[in-house]
Amino acid sequence: MAKPANTRIALIGFGMWDKPALLMWLANLLYALAALLLMYALLFVVVHLPVFPVRQIVVAGDLQHITREQVQYIVKHELKGTFFTLDLDHSRQSFEKLPWVRSVSVRRRWPDRLEIALEEHQALARWGSQALVNTHGELFDAASNDALPVLNGPQGMEDDLARGLVEIRNMLAPIQKKPTELSLSARRAWIIKLDDGSHLELGREQVKERLSKFVAAYPATLGSLNRNVEYVDLRYPNGFAVRMPDYKPKPIKPGVPKPAAAKPATPKPAGATTNKPAAPKPEQPKPTEKTAA
Repeated sequence: MAKPANTRIALIGFGMWDKPALLMWLANLLYALAALLLMYALLFVVVHLPVFPVRQIVVAGDLQHITREQVQYIVKHELKGTFFTLDLDHSRQSFEKLPWVRSVSVRRRWPDRLEIALEEHQALARWGSQALVNTHGELFDAASNDALPVLNGPQGMEDDLARGLVEIRNMLAPIQKKPTELSLSARRAWIIKLDDGSHLELGREQVKERLSKFVAAYPATLGSLNRNVEYVDLRYPNGFAVRMPDYKPKPIKPGVPKPAAAKPATPKPAGATTNKPAAPKPEQPKPTEKTAA
């Protein structure tokens, strides 16, 4: 039983070597694989040779908070490799770790230049005491000594509060008031704290219309009073309520009657004349008749 199996194997082997075309095809395939491996090895060696170093690194952007020392530290410790082997994704992520960096663009420029474009966060306000909010309504963690307004509200409402702050700031500009704190409750009720310490209660509806009416009425009302305004409720349809702590009405003295209001004079119709009775004329004394004696 074992002999037929050995005979079959011998026949198969003999048949493969008896086909020169197949052998030529296998030989060409092996040569091609060897050539590819050789080319890959040569390319790997050439790419990693120090003959293609990055000689220039250009950092562009309007940088107000990112320092030269921070950039130099990243270039020295994070940007590794030649012009071809430098990891662009790793380089970008290294710059994004800086607190004031919003976006980074890294690209190669032949033959030996690396261009890095940085965009900084533009701080618009503070998000409570936790973080900062940029002009795009995005939160970021950074330190700032600037006097920035404070935003308070539910998580996820950063963009709404940022846009609302910009609009309210523009609306209050004609009366020379600035918002220092803007709060949005869970029920979407708006409250503004101004730079003079007063609070404006705007409610949930018609926020812009209510604030616009207040700005229009301010010069002739609160703006003409030399008093401390603590709170203004703008939720009334035809006006607003004001709380002034230092306002005290004048007391009325007891026993002193209030002066009666003068009755308004009745206007006379045009062309009317007043008929008054004429004053009687004084009687003339009669002449006395003299008689002859």
